Order: sequence, then structure tokens, then C-alpha cells
Amino acid sequence: MTEARDTIDRNRRAFLGAAAGLAVAPGVLLHTVAGAAPRSAPVTSDVRWGLLIDTAKCADGCTACVTACDEENGLNLQVKPEGQSEAKWAQQRSVWIRKAKLQDNQTGRITNLPLMCQHCERPPCVDVCPTGASFKRADGIVMVDRHTCIGCRYCMMACPYKARSFIHEKVTAQLTRAPRGKGCVESCNLCVHRRDNGQESTACVDACAREGHQAILFGDLKDPASHISQMLTAIASRQIREDLALNTGVRYSNI
Repeated sequence: MTEARDTIDRNRRAFLGAAAGLAVAPGVLLHTVAGAAPRSAPVTSDVRWGLLIDTAKCADGCTACVTACDEENGLNLQVKPEGQSEAKWAQQRSVWIRKAKLQDNQTGRITNLPLMCQHCERPPCVDVCPTGASFKRADGIVMVDRHTCIGCRYCMMACPYKARSFIHEKVTAQLTRAPRGKGCVESCNLCVHRRDNGQESTACVDACAREGHQAILFGDLKDPASHISQMLTAIASRQIREDLALNTGVRYSNI
């Protein structure tokens, strides 16, 4: 009896392990988060998540952070509609991080930087949203509720960073950890599924570290003992469009 039970248990574990990569509904893939525990307490304002990006370490031509973001959130599953031109697809394809290249007109210095949702303390996208679909969590993460988004795209017009994308086509493949749907707006959410499952980093940070650049740092901006807070104290950093006084959660050094 014991041997039979052990065999059943092994088979059951093997089945559950295989199910992690199966489609649980048309176009929806189930993924598990290894070594993570789901959030058991409400989100609070005791923390504020953010990024510090050292542009001096951001390598020209490297797109590791972009690729990692795509894979983490299922953006790599997007398929160009049949008959659509490459130019139009490039404009309509959802992108949560893009590499921007800046040149100083006086010195000619070139600066590369990843640009994503800046997770403003006072987000213009939230101010203009007529349904409340654009909102800021207590921990500072700016998000979009796809269930209440009506696709008006006011938030896209209000965002000074052009950080949001609109889903023009029916979504035929997606991840359960990052649900997507036609007619909705989306943008970087600091890998919120990781935040809610006890993980300590983001996909872009991990990818940048694997490449050996260490250009992106993630952490709690409110914790004076966190690495990101200590670095912000030790080095000069800037916000993109400081003139707007949005108190962004993403800061840049060497820019």
C-alpha cells in the first residue's frame, strides 16, 4: 500500500509540474513563481518602490532589460497582424521599456538610458483617467486596471514620458501573471507580480546584472538602510522632466 501511495504521489507531482506550462484557457499560460510566497498583508505606504539607473553603466546597443521585460510580462508573445507593415507594427507593438539615446548639443556626449513608466508620486495619468483605471498603489507603483480601462487613452496623452502602450489587437497569448486585453492601456508596473509574491527584484534589474553592467538598482526609497536609498544619498541623481515636479520613483545618475 505504501509503495502504491508513493507512486501516486510522484505521478501527481509530475503532473502538477508539467501543468505549470500548459494553457489553462485559450491563449493563457499558467506560470508558477519559484520560491515565492503570495502576499498575505495589504499593500501599505510604509514602502515606496523605485529604481536608480546609472546611465554611465548602460551599454550602448545592449537591450537586455527590454528583452527581459518582454519575456517577464508576455510582450514577447505579441504577433504582428497579417498584412500589417513593419513600420506600423513598430508603432503599435506594446513596449514597456525602451532604450533612449541622448546627445549633448554642446559637448557631443552620448547618453543611453532605459525609459519606462516613472511611477510618479503625482501621476498625470491618474489625474486624467475618467474611470479610475489608472491608479497608484500605496507602495508607489502606478498601474492600470484592465477591467475598468475603457481605452480612451487620455493617460497616454498626459504621460510626459510616453511610457504607455495601447493594445490594438486581440491578445491571443498571454501570461496569467501579466494579463493583457485588447482596448486597454498598459505600462511598466515594476514587476508587480513579483512584489506580491515576495521577490526582491525586477526582470530588468536581473537581466542587467547578468550582463555584468549593474546599471539598474531596485529597492525601497523610504528605507534609509536600503541600497538604493544609500546610493541616492551618496551620488547625484536627477529626474526626467524635473520641471514638472512629479517626484518620480525612477531616478538617473550621470545624466
